[in-house]
Amino acid sequence: MTDLSTTRLLELPICRICALCFLIVYSLSGCSARNPTANRPTPPPDQPVDASSTGEESSSRERADPSPNPRPAKRVTSARSTKPAPVQPSAGYTAEGNASWYGIPFHGRHASNGEIYDMHKLTAAHRTLPFDTMVRVTNLTNGKSTVVRITDRGPFIENRIIDLSMAAAREIESIGPGVVPVRLEILSAVDPTNGFFTVQVGAFRDRTNAERLRQRLSAAYSPIFIQPYDSPDGLFYRVRVGKVPGEDAAHQFGDKLRSSEGFTPLVVRLDEGVSAGENP
Repeated sequence: MTDLSTTRLLELPICRICALCFLIVYSLSGCSARNPTANRPTPPPDQPVDASSTGEESSSRERADPSPNPRPAKRVTSARSTKPAPVQPSAGYTAEGNASWYGIPFHGRHASNGEIYDMHKLTAAHRTLPFDTMVRVTNLTNGKSTVVRITDRGPFIENRIIDLSMAAAREIESIGPGVVPVRLEILSAVDPTNGFFTVQVGAFRDRTNAERLRQRLSAAYSPIFIQPYDSPDGLFYRVRVGKVPGEDAAHQFGDKLRSSEGFTPLVVRLDEGVSAGENP
């Protein structure tokens, strides 16, 4: 009895060890059966996984790069989803000079672009900028600014660069002074130097004087225009010389007329097909 009991006691730890070994082996084989893709080769980092073939959702394409130093991802949009680039203003175009303003008696009359001038709207007259150009005007004496749309031609005075509506003049507090130094900045996506330009060399109340000047200049210059302008002060006849491509070339031509003929030239954009009044 004593020997048999001792044998069973010695055999007991061995059974437990065998059972434990069996459980470990069974557990390992079960894990292997539940994970059949563990040995599937992973794609190289530079070859993206095709989500449609693996059943992954499309958001899986945007997962972070697991590399230690990930590079920022480049965002690519399709042509269908690409939005047009925002319109950029003409880079670097600024001009400084004197600004005047005009109201009554021009209020209610035709502007150069054919619209009816309304002195209560934010508009302006400029000699060379295309119609509908948006311009920021800053009063250099007080820093106040406003944005206007070009609808008219003028001012036809050498030491002024823009004529503001009464509403625009009020915004920059130039009504009292009448003429103030300003800075102009184009906000529209236009090239202000493109187009055809002419040089105004005189304005007469008597058409005979305008015709006499045209006859004198016609021997050396062509074409020469006489443009009637029905102003609030009566009918004027403006004499303009040349049809010059590009504003810079027009200014050079104006300098030539100044030196050779003694004129005070004013470069004006040729708005072909527009027949309307202009403010003087």
